[in-house]
Amino acid sequence: MNLKEELALLVRQEEALQFSGFDENTAWQLGSLLHKRAVNEELPIVIDVRRFDRALFFAARPGATSDNHDWVRRKTNTVQRFLCSTYRVAHQLAIEEQDILQRYHISPADFASCGGGFPIIVQGAGVIGSVTVSGLPDRQDHQIIVEVLCNLLGHDQTEFALSDKDIA
Repeated sequence: MNLKEELALLVRQEEALQFSGFDENTAWQLGSLLHKRAVNEELPIVIDVRRFDRALFFAARPGATSDNHDWVRRKTNTVQRFLCSTYRVAHQLAIEEQDILQRYHISPADFASCGGGFPIIVQGAGVIGSVTVSGLPDRQDHQIIVEVLCNLLGHDQTEFALSDKDIA
């Protein structure tokens, strides 16, 4: 799969992985599923689920660092600014052969163009927040979110799986 084909898959993920409604209980369920997986696989990650106006779930696993907390902040900013996944932004920039500063004149100190931030999209309302993971390679940060969203929303993971090889 090349960058453009994978970008199309990232767009399909966002189109399919949408909620009919999203509240504090749903946020807790999503965050808890991510946390359970992190515990089972001993992943050193930070997990953040939020509406853009407030945090709804936050957890840091053993091995996560303060850098991971900052990556979460930057990825969340990117989802809020572009209303799409951070990995999608990374792919779009790679296709254009630019970075976030060149293309959008925004600081990489505040915005991240790598995987691990995914929009929380409510049908009929649009993007209302984000789910963010940091601590793994960015492709894996993205994919763990997609897999948990597939399980939570009743989708087949294989439909939305990225290849194991990072092409971006």
